Amino acid sequence: MQTAIIDYGMGNLHSVLKSVRTAGQLAGKNTEIFLSGDPDRVSRADKVIFPGQGAMPDCMAALTRGGLDEAVKDALKNKPFFGICVGAQLLFDHSEEGNTDGLGWFGGKVRRFARDLRDRQGCRLKVPHMGWNTVRQTQNHPLFQGIPQDTRFYFVHSYYFDPENPETILGESDYPSPFACIVGKDNVFATQFHTEKSHDAGLTMLKNFLNW
Repeated sequence: MQTAIIDYGMGNLHSVLKSVRTAGQLAGKNTEIFLSGDPDRVSRADKVIFPGQGAMPDCMAALTRGGLDEAVKDALKNKPFFGICVGAQLLFDHSEEGNTDGLGWFGGKVRRFARDLRDRQGCRLKVPHMGWNTVRQTQNHPLFQGIPQDTRFYFVHSYYFDPENPETILGESDYPSPFACIVGKDNVFATQFHTEKSHDAGLTMLKNFLNW
């Protein structure tokens, strides 16, 4: 089995690679895990992980410039697919960040947190939302195996998913109001948080993906 981590020059790639390889050891899977910016090699992989970090317009431009957008679209249709952070945001129709069109796999938009967010005590909340936050699993999913409800994951983002279809929401977090932080449909699973920075919980989720 081959698992490709898409390298389009945007993302915490070596940290993702290290985490996925550790997860592969935990899963006991005989799988080749590699970074690649070659559309043909990505297309030949059995599973695809799509990370991202940075500004949405830059990420989308880099993806298209490298000819990887078609490989991503093909993988979304045909194989287990895991999107992480901006790699997850790119799966939506449109983002308010740079007024950027995405790949349109999920209907809906990526919106910016309000500039004057306040918690229940009236204290101002910083944007970006950065640090550990609990995640509520709103549906059952194989990738949640061994992960308790309200487990904490690591976030760094100023924009959040606003899915058109609530049935695609698999998990939510609060900042301060609920927002979708995990979405999924069929063979596709995507998280706003960084699994590669989420210690044991992130490794368990990646292990579950390799076993999926």
